[in-house]
Amino acid sequence: MIYRHTCSNGLRIVLEEMKAVRSLTIGIWVRTGSRMETISNNGISHLLEHMMFKGTVNRSAQEIAEVFDKMGGELNAFTSKEFTCFYAKVLDTHKHLAVEVLADIVINATIDDEELAREKQVVKEEIHMTEDTPDDIVHDLLEESAFPHHSIGLPILGTKENVQGFSRDELLQFKDTFYVASNIVISVAGNVEPDFIQQIEKDFSKLSSQPLHMNWETPVFTSNQIVKQKEIEQAHICKGYQGISMQDDNIYSMLLVNNLLGGSMSSRLFQDIRERHGLAYAIFSYHSTFLDTGLLTIYAGTSNEQRHTVDQKIDDMIEELWTQSITDKELTNGKEQLKGMLMLSLESTSSKMSRNARNEWAISEHPTIDQVQEEIDQVDVSQINHVVTRLFERGTAHATITPSSLG
Repeated sequence: MIYRHTCSNGLRIVLEEMKAVRSLTIGIWVRTGSRMETISNNGISHLLEHMMFKGTVNRSAQEIAEVFDKMGGELNAFTSKEFTCFYAKVLDTHKHLAVEVLADIVINATIDDEELAREKQVVKEEIHMTEDTPDDIVHDLLEESAFPHHSIGLPILGTKENVQGFSRDELLQFKDTFYVASNIVISVAGNVEPDFIQQIEKDFSKLSSQPLHMNWETPVFTSNQIVKQKEIEQAHICKGYQGISMQDDNIYSMLLVNNLLGGSMSSRLFQDIRERHGLAYAIFSYHSTFLDTGLLTIYAGTSNEQRHTVDQKIDDMIEELWTQSITDKELTNGKEQLKGMLMLSLESTSSKMSRNARNEWAISEHPTIDQVQEEIDQVDVSQINHVVTRLFERGTAHATITPSSLG
């Protein structure tokens, strides 16, 4: 059973009971990420996420860590393009203390200057680590290529120069702007009763009720190309296509197309490029859904000598999918695969917490698993063809990193 509640200050709470487990996961989802930034403050959401754990007016950073270690729980956070999420997974007996500490972190973080100086170094090392991982950074380059005139194309970590330049006052001002009740969804899933909502509302009652007005512009997909060189052995190829948003009625058709194309070991790309021709070890696709757009990404890692061959084979596979309908067998198998993946992904409290938070933000509804399975079963070949046309008619964004020693 899923319960929804909107507090007097505008905070939204979603709670799902899972009586068969002895734990729960609590997630604080703040609508802020690199999409809400500019070139000049790119990276501030991620740095602020790090700093929220560095002490509050009530607890030091060490005390925060010790509280969750003593509970045997997990405390962590992440920043994405559109969200920053702080989450805790604990035994149900520790739920009251867990939500109290999470509220303390989100509301009362102090952003100490000395801690900030140290954490800047940590984040810069994180950026260095990403730059040394070409099969990671090429995906950032693709998003920059696909959305060059929109902040959704900015990297989540920002730049080293920006990170070094942020002041405590800038972080606090950013926090005061975005960490307001109307811009937060709290999602809880696990062995918890619905009356737990009352404690959450009480602990987060001091959140600012100040309204947040965003200049929300839908990103425009662009067929650009970015090529960079690094001292590496392989070429890393990313190709991107205009996807669809979380709110789109064709979302399950899109997921089926992705699985058919490169989302599994039986997919067309994997079977052709890896299994049949041995041109790549890693070849896959995935669909990124945002609040009002999406991006289908195809990635391949191959030798520099073979990259043009791999690139052409991907184009050939796209052309074949676009001009020839999928078979009934492919559609049936794809539906069963997607339903199985969905069911397996929702066996944990963490995954249900995340799913409910994203649904609350995107559609303000919470379809049951049976309803989702029914929607998947209703997808037909004409809907698949419609999504394929939408995907590929707007061209291709490219990002490639090649070995500098090979040209």
